Amino acid sequence: MSSSSSDGTEVFFSREEIDRCSPSRRDGIDAQKETFLRYSYCSFLQTLGMRLQLPQTTIATAMVLCHRFFLRRSHAAYDRFVIATSALFLAAKSEETPRPLNSFVLVSYEMCHRQDLANFHYNMPKDWFEHYKECILEAEQLLLTALDFEISVQHPYSQLISVFTKNGLLQSNLFNIAWKFINDALRSSLWLQFKPNHIAAGAAFLAARALNMDLIMSGGFGWWQDFQTTPAILDNVTRQMLEIYG
Repeated sequence: MSSSSSDGTEVFFSREEIDRCSPSRRDGIDAQKETFLRYSYCSFLQTLGMRLQLPQTTIATAMVLCHRFFLRRSHAAYDRFVIATSALFLAAKSEETPRPLNSFVLVSYEMCHRQDLANFHYNMPKDWFEHYKECILEAEQLLLTALDFEISVQHPYSQLISVFTKNGLLQSNLFNIAWKFINDALRSSLWLQFKPNHIAAGAAFLAARALNMDLIMSGGFGWWQDFQTTPAILDNVTRQMLEIYG
């Protein structure tokens, strides 16, 4: 199952295709369990990225790389937290916000083992650091191979900023809520299903509904037209976004 075409452009899948073709199904991991696993590595990445003081866009890229990886590989075959750490290390380089590999090793290991390394060195194998570093580097190569070295990710943030700037809403509470909806939606498979502008449209719609606003964009047209989407796509995106909170 590939998420890019021969010319490198992104290919999207329906939710049913993602569920039916998931390699994890063959290993007895059902859709509900896979959703939990997806949420868990995204939560891990959010915390790891914040502790490493990485921008949200870099963290988001890492989450999408993980989603793409587990579109092709089973959760049963890989440690999702090692894969996630490697995805963030890779994303930090591709987004030009690099951090030293040693920082990823230290913080990730500490998070995985829930302990303060400064106080627990005496309990750990002498070669733990080099071993864990090697695991992350090996996982980076696994990621690159599985993704056919296609690691660029387009996010909804730029579309949201563009449309809200155009309509004088960039400094509004509406924008802040829409941004949060996008961040929360990263835990889902929406990035594998829809273009960034569709996800931005869904986030804007839900933000407007949360504030009881009738969101009319420029020219008095249906506001979704500024996001170049359709009511049918919008309905699909928003329904899946709301499931995250269910």
